[in-house]
Amino acid sequence: MAEELTPENPETPEDSEEQPIKQRKNGLYQGVSDELAENMKSGWADTELHGLEPIAQASRTAARRAALSARFPGERLVIPAGNLKTRSNDTEYAFRASTEYAYLTGDQTQDGVLVLEPVKDGHRATIYLLPRSNRENGEFWLDGQGELWVGRRHSLAEAEQLLGIPAKDVRELPEWLKEATGPVRNVRGHDAGIESALVDKVTAERDEELRVFLSEARVVKDDFEIAELQKACDATARGFEDVVKVLDKAEATSERYIEGTFFLRARVEGNDVGYGTIAAAGPHACTLHWVRNDGPVRSGDLLLLDAGVETTELYTADVTRTLPVNGRFTEIQRKIYDAVYEAQEAGIAAVKPGAAYRDFHDAAQRVLAEKLVEWGLVEGPVDRVLELGLQRRWTLHGTGHMLGMDVHDCAAARTEAYVDTTLAPGMCLTVEPGLYFQADDLTVPEEYRGIGVRIEDDILVTEDGNRNLSAALPRRSDEVETWMAGLKG
Repeated sequence: MAEELTPENPETPEDSEEQPIKQRKNGLYQGVSDELAENMKSGWADTELHGLEPIAQASRTAARRAALSARFPGERLVIPAGNLKTRSNDTEYAFRASTEYAYLTGDQTQDGVLVLEPVKDGHRATIYLLPRSNRENGEFWLDGQGELWVGRRHSLAEAEQLLGIPAKDVRELPEWLKEATGPVRNVRGHDAGIESALVDKVTAERDEELRVFLSEARVVKDDFEIAELQKACDATARGFEDVVKVLDKAEATSERYIEGTFFLRARVEGNDVGYGTIAAAGPHACTLHWVRNDGPVRSGDLLLLDAGVETTELYTADVTRTLPVNGRFTEIQRKIYDAVYEAQEAGIAAVKPGAAYRDFHDAAQRVLAEKLVEWGLVEGPVDRVLELGLQRRWTLHGTGHMLGMDVHDCAAARTEAYVDTTLAPGMCLTVEPGLYFQADDLTVPEEYRGIGVRIEDDILVTEDGNRNLSAALPRRSDEVETWMAGLKG
């Protein structure tokens, strides 16, 4: 990575002209000559873009802002995108805009802030962004976040055309917020500078009400969001196919080969993976969030792959398949797999408009409890097992969750708007039962130990039932074997 010279924390383009150049301790250049500084000011083409079309979801984001405005009349609402986070020394993690900000604007720019200012008939929205890097004072090539180092960003005029929101310089916002009067709400946890400017104007309770509202607003997806989720699932299916084709290479290396293979698909067809890929082979499949992915991949074992592509608009899939590494289930593996498949079928069948949200979980758990009683692993009757939760020793987790811009979407919603709600068209959730027999579990026969199975699909509630968005990937054990053989062949 190249090394840059940076001004000492310029607050504004004007201030930076008077700031000394910050040198790296061991940088090869110890300063900038007046001649070079003058030379860098001129000779650059005008690259301003004109006549830009609005982004595809501009009308949807406008409707979302209108709903937000109606919920909090007369109050100033502040929704930040967030800032870069340091990974190590002077390198940062890849930036991912806050879900609330991206949902309301369609923008993904670091340091951006959406402000809804109360006016007589609702709110006036303004998006505060970093403008183009200043060339006159050298910011564009001396600042570590200058455009010469990190790439061109949109001008404020370009942003207005794309987003359909008036745009201003975000560097002016903190001082303006300090002087603002009247009730204010802020989405916390993303921008320390904005929170500092609002410290005496907000309360935790009021800010939480804003976060909860924005979480519940995403419970039902619009047509744009559903299309994005389908796109994410389709790309994810191709990522799973990629993995099956290289399982021999994974056997020669480790689970990391599987993780890397899927990541390539996510970066080519989307923005990133929507969460840390779980590439769990053998007994690692019994660790629910196994993301170290540094274990061996052995023929005869199962691979539990839980992964999802996040689209460029930040909607993620969340899919799990449990695959025999060599393409064929053993007898005991098939027995456990088929039980989980039967549970998932019962869960998916329970997803329909008007059903209680909990119904799909209850349906899947009942099947798993029945199997555990049938196999003699727990004493029945089944109703007793479910009442006491005894099946959870081997099932561990809930059977699903809401899905959208976050893999566990709508997480801040009130209980009555989430797990205690009724399913409606446009809701999207995962159905993902599993059975996990730990390698050191002496309560089960030895042949069960070290086997973990989960099957997960992304299910959209429709007007007349449901649609499996990830149906491109086979689920039934015999179909999985045929699919794998075709890909390997």
